[in-house]
Amino acid sequence: MAELAKNTENIPLISTEEKLIPPWKEAWFSFSKNRLAIVGLGIVIFFIILAIIAPYIAPYSFKDQVLAERMQAPSSKHWFGTDDFGRDIFSRVIYGARISLWVGFFSVLGSVVFGTILGIVAGYYGSWVDAIISRIFDILLAFPSILLAISIVAILGPSLQNALIAIAIINVPNFGRLVRSKVLSIKQEEYIMAARAVGMKDARILFRHILPNSISPVIVQATLAIATAIIEAAALGFLGMGAQAPTPEWGKMLADSRNYITQAPWTLIFPGLAIMLTVLGFNLMGDGLRDALDPKMKQ
Repeated sequence: MAELAKNTENIPLISTEEKLIPPWKEAWFSFSKNRLAIVGLGIVIFFIILAIIAPYIAPYSFKDQVLAERMQAPSSKHWFGTDDFGRDIFSRVIYGARISLWVGFFSVLGSVVFGTILGIVAGYYGSWVDAIISRIFDILLAFPSILLAISIVAILGPSLQNALIAIAIINVPNFGRLVRSKVLSIKQEEYIMAARAVGMKDARILFRHILPNSISPVIVQATLAIATAIIEAAALGFLGMGAQAPTPEWGKMLADSRNYITQAPWTLIFPGLAIMLTVLGFNLMGDGLRDALDPKMKQ
């Protein structure tokens, strides 16, 4: 026994602090190993910075019209050329990043807030509350998303703000059903039952225990939803139901240039590339977040 105790003393001890890795560090480590996700993050950061510094790097105002320079091809004076009103397309694309990202972020933020609240309430309380909320989700999901958005904007009136509201509404069921399914499984865990047994209030259980454990899939879904929201905003703008002239929204720019595809293709190419790259960046980043935050994807 003495010899065993002596050998045991020589075994190095590892502290608990050295073993435990904060979840956010573990998620970032997993995310950083995904090269495509890092590329997506770089694209997103690039467009965010572009939107922030737009007034400082744009060579012209997005609404300046010089009819004598209309339909000019890309050159050193106008990098992306000019449109049918003589406006600099490069400046309009840069300012358009502000519009598209603003609509994407805030429409998804609204969807996340309302969808998460409804999903938590439906999943936690169940019974008739769950039945009513779930039927509302089913009704909204029964319509094609773009048609529902067009209907909402038609009722509210064509504008960028109303397009944002419409996009937020059509995405609420996606977050609501996602959170509801997560809550249904979490509320059966032993620590939730123990919290109920000791008399903890429902509000504290919901916001201290259930919500933090349901947030990972919401983050992933929100990242992917921003890409979808940008496309939906561009579609509404293309149909004339989103941003109105002279707002440099990318979808509206595509609509304005559709009659000049053969005469001035650059008026269509550059706004289209901006939409494609932004959506690609959010999709790649969303896929990386899914792999990093989903326990099933971890080895």
